[in-house]
Amino acid sequence: MTWEKLISNLRWGREEEQKSLIGNSGSKGAGRRSYFEQDYDRLVFSTAFRRLQNKAQVFPLPSNVFVHNRLTHSLEVSCVARSLGSICGEQLEEKYGDLSFTSFDLSSIVATAALAHDLGNPPFGHSGERAISSYFAEGEGMKWKDKVRKEGGRWEDFLHFEGNANTFRLLTHTFVGRRKGGFSLTYTTLAATVKYPCPSTQATPSGKFGFFEPEERTYRQVANHLGLESKEQKGVFFRHPLVYLVEAADDICYEIMDLEDAYKLKILSYDEVKKLMLGFFAGTEELSRIKETIATIEDRNEKVAYMRSNVINKLVGEVSEIFIQNEPLILSGAFKGSLIQSLEGHSQQAYKAATRTAYNRIYSSHDVVDVELAGHRIFAELIDRMMFALENPQSSYSAAFLRRVSSQYDTRVEGTYGKLLTTLDYISGMTDLYALNLYRNITGMNLPHA
Repeated sequence: MTWEKLISNLRWGREEEQKSLIGNSGSKGAGRRSYFEQDYDRLVFSTAFRRLQNKAQVFPLPSNVFVHNRLTHSLEVSCVARSLGSICGEQLEEKYGDLSFTSFDLSSIVATAALAHDLGNPPFGHSGERAISSYFAEGEGMKWKDKVRKEGGRWEDFLHFEGNANTFRLLTHTFVGRRKGGFSLTYTTLAATVKYPCPSTQATPSGKFGFFEPEERTYRQVANHLGLESKEQKGVFFRHPLVYLVEAADDICYEIMDLEDAYKLKILSYDEVKKLMLGFFAGTEELSRIKETIATIEDRNEKVAYMRSNVINKLVGEVSEIFIQNEPLILSGAFKGSLIQSLEGHSQQAYKAATRTAYNRIYSSHDVVDVELAGHRIFAELIDRMMFALENPQSSYSAAFLRRVSSQYDTRVEGTYGKLLTTLDYISGMTDLYALNLYRNITGMNLPHA
């Protein structure tokens, strides 16, 4: 892979009108914003992005303590990603000298991809993903397996329902009544959002993949234009190098911010969080400075926030250095693992300690588990009702149910695979509260009232 080919402002769905701009990433668009800045603004002002404010990150959204939701998480990941892109962009400019893009272009791209990275997640966070996959792997959804196979559809798309693949679909698919090309983002920004550039039939051991069957051709076109084709494994592509920065920003925020939320929810004590965060500075001169500053702060929430900011700043610097050191391997497609996994010394030990605590104490807390249990019931009911309506449109119940469905979703789609995908388009676009209220309404638990 080469940087000159990897950074392109060609827009998905607008290729014909942009032919003269291929390779000219520095061109300005409307209002003198770069095309990559426009990508960022399109996401911020979109309905899909606003919905993230009512989607859980890890914990259910409480009324009395403010913890992270998908919107605040995405904004924080975007900020960290922008810093990583800026630092690495400056290093690349220094290394190569004459490039057709700037460090500002690079920071805009990764900030935008980070902003988009959770757009395709269903309600209730990763619990929702697991609940949907479980429905098709061992629940009532198994009844559609033979139909999908017989029609030539890809059953694995549902068996391992993946928010990352759903993000790529949301960004590129032309929904009913919408303009061609979905969000019409640049090829580079789109590629930077795809963490697992392979179809579900070649998913990772954990079931991760990058695109559903209808979007495989889309990704192939994007990948071919940017030079991401892998010569070793057919159908599997190299990651765009900027994916590593987006992934690292997510890893940093996800792990460190969850510690802060766990403290606010009294899952972890102040001393436990302090020990985990200061572990990143063990054996360094910074440790004394940080302790001295902590001693001047009275509010414990502010103490935790100060430690968190120092940890993130330290990891940003180390991850940037790892990316630049391994850039030749990344460009050749030979780099293995993630940037976070390449941390060394106390940072590596501290990050692993934080991860262990998260899995043992945070992600297994009763509130988090209860949301997953509820998700199984809610998603099963919603999928069953929607599929009944799509397969039996002549019934009066179906007509009433489909009136609840936004016109952007193709309720006239043919085939079982298409109907299931439309169903998941509808459900994954819901907020947590909307999904819960719809479940209560269609099961008669709630009735509209004045």
